[in-house]
Amino acid sequence: MKNAIILGASSGIGAELAGLLVADGYKVAITGRREELLKNISANNPEKIFYSTFDVRETKNLESALDNLKEKLGGCHLLIISAGTGDINQDLDFEIEKVIIDTNVSGFTCAADWAFRYFQQQGYGHLAAISSVAGIRGYHGAPAYNASKAYQISYLEGLKQKARKIKLPITVTDLRPGFVNTKMAKGEKQFWVSSPEKAASQIYAAIKRKKKVAYITKRWQLVGRLLRIMPSSIYERM
Repeated sequence: MKNAIILGASSGIGAELAGLLVADGYKVAITGRREELLKNISANNPEKIFYSTFDVRETKNLESALDNLKEKLGGCHLLIISAGTGDINQDLDFEIEKVIIDTNVSGFTCAADWAFRYFQQQGYGHLAAISSVAGIRGYHGAPAYNASKAYQISYLEGLKQKARKIKLPITVTDLRPGFVNTKMAKGEKQFWVSSPEKAASQIYAAIKRKKKVAYITKRWQLVGRLLRIMPSSIYERM
C-alpha cells in the first residue's frame, strides 16, 4: 500500500485530495489546525485516514511531528504541502504579513526540507506543493502572499535541480492554482473560479503524471504566460 501525508487537509483542496488518494489505494495521514474537521474526515474511513493536529508555523516541532506521522504510516511515498494562507493587506499590517511568511515561507521550507531529506535517505519519493499563479508577479493588495508564492516556486525549482544533481528518482511537482472557491479566495475581480473538487481532481492527475509544473485549472496556464511576458510598465498600472 502506498502512503501519503497531506499538510493542510482540514478543508478545501487538501480534504478533497485525501478522498482521492484513499480511493486510489493510499493510506493517508492528514494534518491541520482544526481538529474537529480532521476528525470528521478521518471518521469516514478510519482504517485508511488518520490525523494529527498541528500548525506548520511551529517549525520547532514540525519535523518531529512529520517523523511521527511517517512512523505511523510505515513510511511515506508522497508528501503534499497544501497548508498555506493569504490575505488582502492594503494597509501593510505587519502582523498579517508575518502570519503569511511564517506559514508560506518558514513552515513550507521546513516541511519541504524534511520531505526531501527523507526521500533522499529512502532513495525515492514525491514532493508536491500547492504554490499559486500569484507567485509569478507581485500584487499591491497582498504583497507578502504573492512574494511567498514566488519563494515557493523558486524553492521547488531548486529542489528539482537538486534531485537531478544527486541522480535519485525524487519527483518535485509545483502546482499553481488560480482562483479556487475556498476561504483562501479573497479580493475582487475573480474569474475562472474552480470548485475545490475540480481543482483537487486536476491536482491529483498532475501528481499521478509526475508533472514538474501544473496550472490548476489548465486554462490558468494562459494567464501564467501572459503575466511572465507583460512589461512592468503595463503591469504596474493594473
